[in-house]
Amino acid sequence: MVIGVLAFVAALIISVMLHEAGHFFMAKRYGMKITEFFVGFGPRLFSRTYGETEYGVKAIPAGGYVRIIGMTPSESLVLEDEPRAFYRASTGKKIAVLAAGSVTHIVVGFLLIYLLLAGVGVSAESTTLGGVAKCLSTSGSGSCTITSTPSPALAAGLLAKDRIVELNGVKVDTWATAVKIIRDAGTNPLRITVERNHHLVTVDVTPALVDGHGAIGVFSEIANARENPIVAIKDATLSTWKMTTQSVVALIGMPAKIPALWGQTFGHQPRDVTGLVGVVGVARVSGEAFAANDMTWNERIGAFILILAGLNIFIGIFNALPLPPLDGGHIAVALIDKWRVVRARQRGLPRPAAFDVASLMPVTLVVLGVLVSLSLLLLAADIVNPVRLNL
Repeated sequence: MVIGVLAFVAALIISVMLHEAGHFFMAKRYGMKITEFFVGFGPRLFSRTYGETEYGVKAIPAGGYVRIIGMTPSESLVLEDEPRAFYRASTGKKIAVLAAGSVTHIVVGFLLIYLLLAGVGVSAESTTLGGVAKCLSTSGSGSCTITSTPSPALAAGLLAKDRIVELNGVKVDTWATAVKIIRDAGTNPLRITVERNHHLVTVDVTPALVDGHGAIGVFSEIANARENPIVAIKDATLSTWKMTTQSVVALIGMPAKIPALWGQTFGHQPRDVTGLVGVVGVARVSGEAFAANDMTWNERIGAFILILAGLNIFIGIFNALPLPPLDGGHIAVALIDKWRVVRARQRGLPRPAAFDVASLMPVTLVVLGVLVSLSLLLLAADIVNPVRLNL
């Protein structure tokens, strides 16, 4: 479990670095001056200056930041740096720089899912037989009785570990294809070619009817399967979109779950595995996934990757909320600034001064207070009544 927790912490720090790198490279692209790139907050542990930017690590690994000069018009700047100030950039450039962090999290989520599908693989039904039944049971219990139909596959000599290659001359690449052909055959004979001990063996099987469909009495072996790299792009995109919409739904429903979280923390109520979970809770779940004895290493790594992908996508969506001090709050200010300029132009008025985001400090403090309070509540819940997945 310790390995999983440490791996999660390392992955989270890397995610923070990539988030800030998104801001950094986009700001550099548009010629903005960056004076600091730090992972963590608090006292400096290490730093080096290259060019005009100081890179380093601070003591508290709870985030990071990139300092771009001129984030607000009230910031004091030397004359030569004025053209490179953030507030002097166009609205499009501001939004591109601000959104780069959230976009990076979404991209990381997509790449992790792609790595899972095309590299690590996921457990799936294979075309290799996991076993051959003694009979076709319609009772749902799986046990054979004197009235049960004998298994056509057993009578034909099919064996566990046989890999289905062809059914009636049709090449079979997936278990779903095999199931469809067998079910659609009804009671018509099937010629099945299987690979057994590196040799091809052909047998004739006559299916029996079960619930109106053909059945021969075999089941698939669950195996680790990797997707075709091209197909994986499509499936990773769909999975990323699904996780994104789930994150939006989760954020909308978050306020309604806070009272329940309070009861689960201090009222001795059972912890809801679908409820709110903090970073400590996610780290614990990651550790449990790594330590699960009833899972293969591929399954453990796959579960870990899915946790990281979901977390990155959720952070990306959360950070886009139009609330200061989140990036989405700064994007909202940039859009409001653009609207003020357009309105002034329409009315024939002079261009208004750039909106000073520092004037939103009271709102920022309220939002920070709520986020810190929620974080402390989640921390207490994850310690007092942690989420348990029973892996």
